Amino acid sequence: MSRDPQTEAARAILRDNFERIRELVVASTDGLTPEMSGYRPGRDANSIAWLLWHLTRVQDDHVSDAAGAAQAWTSRGWLERFDLPYPPGDIGYGQSSADVGAMHADAQLLADYHGDVHLATLEYVDELTDEELARIVDRRWDPPVTVSVRLVSVIGDCLQHLGQVAYVRGLFESR
Repeated sequence: MSRDPQTEAARAILRDNFERIRELVVASTDGLTPEMSGYRPGRDANSIAWLLWHLTRVQDDHVSDAAGAAQAWTSRGWLERFDLPYPPGDIGYGQSSADVGAMHADAQLLADYHGDVHLATLEYVDELTDEELARIVDRRWDPPVTVSVRLVSVIGDCLQHLGQVAYVRGLFESR
């Protein structure tokens, strides 16, 4: 493993961001009732449960792809535990309002799935090298997407959705 100070710093920054995401997921699921979890502030709005599932699916999908590892969703039984009417590879992009409405998951299940994905993410982050951070994982973009760009993108996506979770929960609690 590289002992380059820049690589060590990059790992530390990535780890810190993913740890913050984990803390926010745990805080978001703490005291989350089924009514809160399924609340949609508008007819086509996303629920807290769907947002937490989606951000975890994106993290699981994108990080496992970069790491060349199997997704926790399909390899560690989460697909079966959630028992959702979605295709196995679905991560939430392009889902209809009816698809979002079909999401039913309790707080502990959502937190546990994210915890599993979180641990796999940290294992990958802790093994990153300069070469791995610079490796191109998607040539469909200009410039092509590297591992470092992909990880930052996942962090941004997760934080955006966690902000939405907090907003929806605040709307529910103020009713």
